[in-house]
Amino acid sequence: MLNVNGIDTYYGLSHILFDVSLTVNKGEVVGLLGRNGAGKSTTMRSIMGLTPPKKGRITYKGEDITGQKPFRLFRKGIGYVPDDRRVFADLSVDDNLEIVFRGGNEWNKERVYNLFPALNEIKTRRAGNLSGGEQQMLTIARALMGGPELLLLDEPTEGLAPLIVRDLEEQILKLKDAGISILLSEQNVRSAFRMISRAYVIDNGRIRFEGTVAELEANEEVKKKYLMV
Repeated sequence: MLNVNGIDTYYGLSHILFDVSLTVNKGEVVGLLGRNGAGKSTTMRSIMGLTPPKKGRITYKGEDITGQKPFRLFRKGIGYVPDDRRVFADLSVDDNLEIVFRGGNEWNKERVYNLFPALNEIKTRRAGNLSGGEQQMLTIARALMGGPELLLLDEPTEGLAPLIVRDLEEQILKLKDAGISILLSEQNVRSAFRMISRAYVIDNGRIRFEGTVAELEANEEVKKKYLMV
C-alpha cells in the first residue's frame, strides 16, 4: 500500500530525516514510535507532500507520489490527521464533515456518526467549542469523509484522558476492520501496542528498529534507549 524508501527531509538547512524507510501493507496498522522531536511528524508531513523529501522515493499502490500536493493525495485515497487537530472552529461538527465530503465513496455522514456516536449528539455544536477528545474524533471523521484507503494518524492520543484514549483505540481498530490501512505515530507506546501489528522506532531522524510488536516488547535495550519504557 505505502512504501517509503530512503527519504531525507530538511527544514531549511536543517537535516531532519536521514534515509528513512518504512512500509504499510494493505489492512495493517503500523506504528511509528519515538519520543517528542524524534522525526515522527516530519515523516508524516513528508509522505503528505507538506515537507517534501529532497532524497528518496515514496510510492502509494505502486505509484510514485514523492512531493505531490496534499490535495492530490487526498483524492488518491490518503487521509491525514495532523497532531494539532485542525478543525474549522467557526463551523458546526456537521458542516466540518460536509465541507470535505467526496461523493461516490463509502463514507458518508451517517456511517461516520455510527462510528463516532458522540459526534452525532453534538453535530450542531461549533467545532471550536469541543473538548480535545471530541476534536480528535472530528478530525478523524473528517478524514474519513474523503473515502481513504490509507490513513495517516499523527499522535492521535496526545493530551487525551485515559478513558477517551481507550475509546479512540477501539474506533481505530474498527477502521482496520473496515479495510483501511493505517500508519500511526505515537509517543504513548502502551496505547500503540494495543492497536498495531508492526512497529518502527525513530530517533533523531533515523529508523532505529523495525519488527513485530512481540519483537519490540522483548527488546529491552530499544525500549529503554529510544522509548523510555
